[in-house]
Amino acid sequence: MKAIDACIFDLDGVIVDTATYHYKAWKRLANEMGFDLTEKQNEQLKGVSRMKSLDILLQIGNINLSDKEKAKKAEIKNQWYRAYIKEMKPVDILPGTIKLMEELKEEHIKIAIGSASKNARTIIERIKIEQYLETIIDGNKITQAKPDPEIFLLAAQEMNVTPENCIVFEDARSGVQAANNAGMKSIGVGNPDTLTEADYVIKGLNDMNLSLLQDIFYNNRK
Repeated sequence: MKAIDACIFDLDGVIVDTATYHYKAWKRLANEMGFDLTEKQNEQLKGVSRMKSLDILLQIGNINLSDKEKAKKAEIKNQWYRAYIKEMKPVDILPGTIKLMEELKEEHIKIAIGSASKNARTIIERIKIEQYLETIIDGNKITQAKPDPEIFLLAAQEMNVTPENCIVFEDARSGVQAANNAGMKSIGVGNPDTLTEADYVIKGLNDMNLSLLQDIFYNNRK
């Protein structure tokens, strides 16, 4: 029977805005290597893995590095990023998140995080949302990056729900594609011009409630 059994949320850009910290760390790394990273160029780094982001950054700077040097640069960037996010607090949770999660819990709809970030648990601990979550699938648990559906299929598996009864909230095109590839409903969070493949697009979680969620799920509302 078709029913909303679970909602899976990406973390960065959906529940918290860590994009600014990622940008700050990547820009700092670019500057150290002798070039700049603009906000527009930084858009290419959203929703992809750390090493893929580094490859894009090196391409922008027209720099070639060995695998060993790449690993070192990625680790430096991650150390800077971790230092930034350790300052996060519950006040950094984006508007509408807790209200929606409480509505979902009342209806016994399971909640998971599906984030490619290896630092997801650090952020979750800092913003204190563990009590709402059934499971956390992060970059430490997966081998395939979005748009591969692995991250969302694993979340469904750990929650013991079928993929078609899951709804995914994503702010990146690759994440929306991953949700679609998993056979799940996808709700884009952000710019509708970028998230054209999502089943429905909202500006932020404060634009979502249980009634609208059910409408999208059961009536295929666009």
